[in-house]
Amino acid sequence: MDNASLSRKPPQASELVADEIPEAVRDHPYPEAGQSQSKKKGLIWKLLGLAALACGVSIWLHLNFNLFPATSQAEQTQQNPAPTSSPSASVASPATNPKATAPATPDNLLGHLPYPEAPAKDLVGVTPDGSVKLRSSAAAKYQEMANAAAASGIYFAPISGFRSLEDQQHVFFDVKAERRQNASKRAEVSAPPGYSEHHTGYAIDIGDGSAPDTNLSPSFENTQAFKWLETNAVAFSFEMSFPKNNRQGVSYEPWHWRFVGDKQSLETFYKAHSMKK
Repeated sequence: MDNASLSRKPPQASELVADEIPEAVRDHPYPEAGQSQSKKKGLIWKLLGLAALACGVSIWLHLNFNLFPATSQAEQTQQNPAPTSSPSASVASPATNPKATAPATPDNLLGHLPYPEAPAKDLVGVTPDGSVKLRSSAAAKYQEMANAAAASGIYFAPISGFRSLEDQQHVFFDVKAERRQNASKRAEVSAPPGYSEHHTGYAIDIGDGSAPDTNLSPSFENTQAFKWLETNAVAFSFEMSFPKNNRQGVSYEPWHWRFVGDKQSLETFYKAHSMKK
């Protein structure tokens, strides 16, 4: 061995070229480590695949069965509060309940409404002998009306004002018996006791002093007194109680007028105004 050979140093690892490394060692320097890495990578891909599958199943269930709502019930209640009901919300509409808008039929007897009897202390005579009386408020306005008519040459003849229950008992039952009328027929021209406007002290039957033969007759409508009343009575707060085709079904009485000029009289006849035809 020459000196050159002895002085040569062994080659360093970095100086080795690929051809000088055995092929088996070169491809798999650490065989066991390579297999472990491969298994780890396969496991990771399997886990990713399972996660993707689970995500897809979750989305499908949500879309088809709404098993996982986006918001809780409390949150939905805050986002979409229930509408506040109004008092009228529970009332049926006319379309669903035809009776909702129909006024209630007042209690009546053969077409006549019940009325209270006026207190005697509030009655005032409207005739010289005091035989025809009205309540003080109605009496004052009647006198004004009669004076206005007299200024035009028309003279009223007061026939009947306030009537007590006993008076109406005679007018209805005794006359009914004399005329052999049944109760329904009699009620067309006179109210049963307790159901007459004359009980109130606000109603009065008026005749024409120049045509006494028309008293308490439909022919009163042809008198000058009636024509004057038709035009002017409203100015004194009087109205005809039973015009033609009236709501109560009572026979036409052009002579029967009632006072509606204060709060109490309006309340007294409110039901008569609200009755259906």
